[in-house]
Amino acid sequence: MQLSAQSPSRALTRTVPIVDLPDDEEMAAAVATIDAWAERELAAGGFLVAAERQEVTDRTASFQWYLRFKGDEKDFITVWFTLKQRTLWHEAQFMPAPEEHKEEVFAYLLRRNSQLFGMAFALGPEDAVYLVGRVPARLIDDDELDRIAGASVVYTDDHFPTAMTLAHPTTYRRRPRR
Repeated sequence: MQLSAQSPSRALTRTVPIVDLPDDEEMAAAVATIDAWAERELAAGGFLVAAERQEVTDRTASFQWYLRFKGDEKDFITVWFTLKQRTLWHEAQFMPAPEEHKEEVFAYLLRRNSQLFGMAFALGPEDAVYLVGRVPARLIDDDELDRIAGASVVYTDDHFPTAMTLAHPTTYRRRPRR
């Protein structure tokens, strides 16, 4: 049987786009941008209190940054930036795995996902909850890094108390407002 040009099975055939991989200069520029941003933020004495870069040797990425921010509801909010082949992945450890009311906790966080910009709540190792996102490496600039860092801190401070109250009602006590 011959397939005609009008055949439905023809419509399913797709071509794979050819994507230019970033060259060494483009990756070096992304690393330099993140390093310079972290240095400026540390020098400013604001919310960023620690920053460290390390080379990734398992070939899953090129570099990873450990960033530690002051929080209101949590003492510190840790964010990892991981520069991969074409993207900057970012993740913040939001809370440990829920001990109680798991369904309510996950429903609460899933409902919040629709209100988050460029991030989402996700399960990580050992069912801990993370805020995760990614942006194309070519879009990395100071404004984008500010957005990621600021959103990580604000979303954690906004949603952590409710999630922890549901997940750990016998051990978590919300901090008094400062």
